[in-house]
Amino acid sequence: MSDPAWQTAMHIYEVRPRKDHRGVDLISDALPFGRLWYAEPNVVGNAIEYAKFYSRSHDAVIRVYDESGNVIATHEHTGDFKVW
Repeated sequence: MSDPAWQTAMHIYEVRPRKDHRGVDLISDALPFGRLWYAEPNVVGNAIEYAKFYSRSHDAVIRVYDESGNVIATHEHTGDFKVW
C-alpha cells in the first residue's frame, strides 16, 4: 500500500480537545486553513460529520484524541469518487 496516488487520496483528520477546554479542534492538511474550532454541543460528533462531508470524494481516517493525547476512537470513511 505504498502507492503514492493512494496516499494523496487519503484525508487524515484529528479531533483534539483544546487546551483552554473550550471545545475541540479539527485538524487536517485537507482543510483550507489547517484547523477548525468547534465549541457547540456535540462538538466531537459535529467535527466527525464535517470531516466526512469535506472528504466525501476521498477516503478518510478520523482519529479522536483525549486530553492525554491517546487515540480513543477511529472512524474510517470511504469516499465516493466517480470517474466520468
